[in-house]
Amino acid sequence: MKSRPILLAASAALMLSGCISLGGDVPASLLNLSADTVPPPDSVRSGSAQTALTVVIPSVPQKLRTPRVPVETGGTEIAYLKDAQWVEPPARLFQRLLSETLSASGGRLVLTETELITGPGELLSGDLLDFSIDADSGQAVVTFQAMRLTNDGSMIAQRRFQARESVGELTPANAGAALNRAANRVAAEVSRWMAG
Repeated sequence: MKSRPILLAASAALMLSGCISLGGDVPASLLNLSADTVPPPDSVRSGSAQTALTVVIPSVPQKLRTPRVPVETGGTEIAYLKDAQWVEPPARLFQRLLSETLSASGGRLVLTETELITGPGELLSGDLLDFSIDADSGQAVVTFQAMRLTNDGSMIAQRRFQARESVGELTPANAGAALNRAANRVAAEVSRWMAG
C-alpha cells in the first residue's frame, strides 16, 4: 500500500511535465550586433565623472522584451521569426553598440550605467521603439528616440532616429545582418548628433 502514493505522485509529475516547459529549443546559432566603428584595442580614455557620457540601456516596448526577432505585417500583427534569437535582449545589444560607436568617434570617456561609480556627467538614454522586420516592405527597421540630459540637468534634448535596411529572403541570418546594418546607421547618426 505504501507504493500507491509514490505511483500517484510519479504519474502526476509525468502529467505536469507535458504541460510545463522550462525553456524552448535554442537555435543552432544566436544573433549578435557588432559595431562598424570600434576604438582601437590599445586606446585609453580618461576623464572626470562630470565630463563623461553615460549611455543608459534604452526602454523598449513589450514586443522587444524578448531575445526573439519580431516580424510585423499590416502594421497591427506581430509574429516572431522562426529559429531567430539574439544572444541578449535587443536593448542591451543596442546600448553596447551605441557605446562602442560613441567611444570610437572621439576622445570622450563613454560609460554604461554599470560602469558608473559616482554622479553621472552627461546622460544619453531613450526608447528603442522598433527593432524588427517590416514584412510588408521587406526591411529591417530600427527606431531610437534619444534623450540627452546635460550633467547639470539644465537642458534636455530629444531626437528620433530611424534606419531601414533591405532584408532579402527572410531568414534568421539575413534578418540579423539587416538589423545590424540599421542599428549601426542609427548609432552613427546619434554619434554625429552628440558631437554637434
